[in-house]
Amino acid sequence: MTSHRIALCTWSDPAYVDPEPREAAALLRARGHRADVVVWHEEVDWSSYDLVVVRSTWDYFDRLQEFLAWVDRVDVESRIINPPNVIRWNVHKGYLAELGAAGVPVLPMLVLPQGAVDVAARIGATGWDRVVVKPAVDGGARQAALGEAGSEALVAHAERIAGVGDVVVQPYAPGIEQGEVSLFLFDGEVSHAVRKVPASGDYRVQAHHGGSEEPHVVTEAELATARAALALAPAGVVYARVDLVEHEGVPTVMELELIEPDLFLRADERALERFVDCVEGQLPRA
Repeated sequence: MTSHRIALCTWSDPAYVDPEPREAAALLRARGHRADVVVWHEEVDWSSYDLVVVRSTWDYFDRLQEFLAWVDRVDVESRIINPPNVIRWNVHKGYLAELGAAGVPVLPMLVLPQGAVDVAARIGATGWDRVVVKPAVDGGARQAALGEAGSEALVAHAERIAGVGDVVVQPYAPGIEQGEVSLFLFDGEVSHAVRKVPASGDYRVQAHHGGSEEPHVVTEAELATARAALALAPAGVVYARVDLVEHEGVPTVMELELIEPDLFLRADERALERFVDCVEGQLPRA
């Protein structure tokens, strides 16, 4: 077997050191490769790597232009996954409108451009009662807010976000209270799945908001929705997390996580092995 050099990219926040890149690197080294866990924005000779894998770069939302420039630079010096055009497509939640226009089940959405001045009127014109407001470029529900569409507090929140970037407004989907299903696909095949359940009285499923996770058996309808959504990506997707919620009886896309998703490798005893198999499949052949 040919040995290769692989970089698995993370962030530099000491408050949470993601275990997944380190676990993947250890298994890659056990298979004879040189695998390093590196911080994406540090000075690194990317040309020395055969493959660069974006993993927990969880500060990219706050350094977006720097991150996108880094992606393009690494793609010239080495090879990066997922591909740059997939990353650029996925950073802005406006891609959800593209999915909806193609017939993929998604929640309706209103995108308010940066600097919008008619926020209250435009949200009111949707006719939605309760809505979720969040930045179009963000993650982890960091700045998401739920409230009545006409409330002063919610409009003010949307206006604050619009002061620095685009805003996404969507109707609240009550199905989220029963959990959000995440399907994990490597090379287009389902590896595993989990149901992320919000804390009582909340709608946010992330662990740092009190959410929990449990195993989930993928249904045919969920898989069909996931495949239809991924088929619209601008290039082949090596790894993916597809987040779905049951809405009006249909598995509906909440997000496609194609950049730096938590892959919940802890949820299945063979998930790490499958992910590393996927990474090895992207290496140059001798």
